[in-house]
Amino acid sequence: MKVVVDDKIPYIREALHTMGVEALYVAGSDITSAMVRDADALIVRTRTHCDASLLEGSRVRFIATATIGYDHIDTAYCDSRGIRWTNAPGCNAASVCQYIQSVLLLLQRDRELQLSGTTLGIVGVGHVGTLVAQMARSWGMRVLLCDPPRAERGEEGFVSLDVIAREADVITLHTPLTQGGRYPTYHLADASFFASLQRKPYFINTSRGETTDTEALRQALDEGKISQCIIDVWEHEPDIDLELLERCYIGTPHIAGYSADGKANATRMSLESLAAHFGLGPVPVIVPPAPAQAIIYAGSRAEAMLSTYDPLTDSEALKSEPARFEYLRGHYPLRREEQGYDFRVSIPDV
Repeated sequence: MKVVVDDKIPYIREALHTMGVEALYVAGSDITSAMVRDADALIVRTRTHCDASLLEGSRVRFIATATIGYDHIDTAYCDSRGIRWTNAPGCNAASVCQYIQSVLLLLQRDRELQLSGTTLGIVGVGHVGTLVAQMARSWGMRVLLCDPPRAERGEEGFVSLDVIAREADVITLHTPLTQGGRYPTYHLADASFFASLQRKPYFINTSRGETTDTEALRQALDEGKISQCIIDVWEHEPDIDLELLERCYIGTPHIAGYSADGKANATRMSLESLAAHFGLGPVPVIVPPAPAQAIIYAGSRAEAMLSTYDPLTDSEALKSEPARFEYLRGHYPLRREEQGYDFRVSIPDV
């Protein structure tokens, strides 16, 4: 049995060794058709495009992507060839939520945006959007939820994108990338969307770069239709728009979901799917490393949360050396979520 694995997937080498599986570890963008020709399975991330050009003529029968999104997998081709594929839904939802929470707290600290009473518009209410809504309400925010597919199924509590554009002070995208169907998300945030905004909101995208029209976003900044933007995902990664990077409040290299906890979840889910498919032994427990400083002393809850993660640090690194986009992703430092810390807070609320 041969498994080809993206060499940036953490905690996976030891686990596969324990399971008795030998693997070839390769940078995701360097995986070639020659490498996978005699492979039985692939474990990848978004940088490996699993389509006919990679898979045709190979013996691959299983693909696991250690990511929520799977637009890098040609699912129709895989289905037609009997290649089973799996993703890791919800694996890093808490990590992205942590990123959004830190962004909101920075806006409150540095931009005088008082979270209590501020309206947050969430576009896409899956695993991530649901957690972001819960988090935002805990800070006293008014939350608007927009998810047309769920609304069409008769679920209640959703508003249209027009309402988001009219009433939101902060807008955050959490949709998958789709180009077909009744509700395509490709360039969902386009020129007409930005022109419809009424309250000069802050705009956040941690979903997929192509959900936002980069040129339209720059124009929205020029025209003052938005107060600022926070961008973690970009069109044409890693060849990102340098002007937009320079102008945005926070610009990060597609790492919102890169907490050690989220990575451990994704690796575990991928290995469980591999084991189930091939009848392998049990998957070992994967525990992320402890942070260097596990006890956090802070004067407020907001201060404590920003002590665990401040995205301005990642933004400064990317703005200093944008050509190292892929390096910054592939060598991301340890970042733990809230459960990795012991908080000693003087004032629990902001």
